[in-house]
Amino acid sequence: MTNPRFRMNNRPMQPTRISPLVSDSWIQQASWSKAADRQKRLIGRARGAALLCGVLMAVLGTAAAQAGSAHPHAAQWLAFGAAVAAGAVPLLNGQAGPRQIQDWTRLRSVSEAFKAEMYAFLAGVGRYRTPDAAAQLHSAASDIRQDAADLLHHLADVPVASSRPLPDVHDVDSYLQVRVRGQIDGYYRARAAEMRTRLRAVRWVQLALGALAVLLGAGSGAFHAEQAAAWVAVVATVSAVVVAYSTSAKYEYQELEFLRTADELERILADWRLSADRTEQAEDNLISRCEQVISVLNDTWMVKWTSDS
Repeated sequence: MTNPRFRMNNRPMQPTRISPLVSDSWIQQASWSKAADRQKRLIGRARGAALLCGVLMAVLGTAAAQAGSAHPHAAQWLAFGAAVAAGAVPLLNGQAGPRQIQDWTRLRSVSEAFKAEMYAFLAGVGRYRTPDAAAQLHSAASDIRQDAADLLHHLADVPVASSRPLPDVHDVDSYLQVRVRGQIDGYYRARAAEMRTRLRAVRWVQLALGALAVLLGAGSGAFHAEQAAAWVAVVATVSAVVVAYSTSAKYEYQELEFLRTADELERILADWRLSADRTEQAEDNLISRCEQVISVLNDTWMVKWTSDS
């Protein structure tokens, strides 16, 4: 009897009735993805709050000194605010430390590992060319989950979907369109553009702060305005805080890696279109290459983010 996952010419097709094991694996992937996204948001918020506190610390501290004896009550409150902001910076930075970043990158890697297995299953390649493909997928998903058992606490309060539509993938061609082309256009290039926009914004802020420092310095020297001179140091401090924030966020590095990964996948697609080899081995190698490129991006992120933190 012919396996319902395959046509007569042995080309894979998506079954009419999806095994609960398959649906469960795809739902698990969504949980890991949500946990990774949440962890990244928490890190971003902590860094943004630390940036704000760093700016407030410099501004309020200088304002308190300038208020001085002329406005003692206001000076006290300004000094209090500066002290609170200064104390909050290390606390917030602790929420975006190496451990939090490592957890985020590992959560993302687990999510992508689930995706890689699911797409290979739906395309019917590699070990999923057999009649027990659903059992093979369940075994692979169990291994992935076991290797990341120490991260399960991140999923404790993540809402689990009761059902989730599977990607519209049933062979190699649909895999290339949905998985690879979708990643290139819908994720990598879009994210690279987003990182480029953020990097430009940071550079414009740095330029504006530099110009402001020049104006304040020139004004204090030309008009003997001592108060303006004090704010030069504040602007320099704020500029340093912004640079530190940009460096920790790695906007330039992320843009480069997103573009590099998109370009690599484009080359793989071009090689496939030019090749006349459509054997099962060639299809297996193609999908393996695509998933390897995607996986390498996650691996390099893990090394880069944890080593620089």
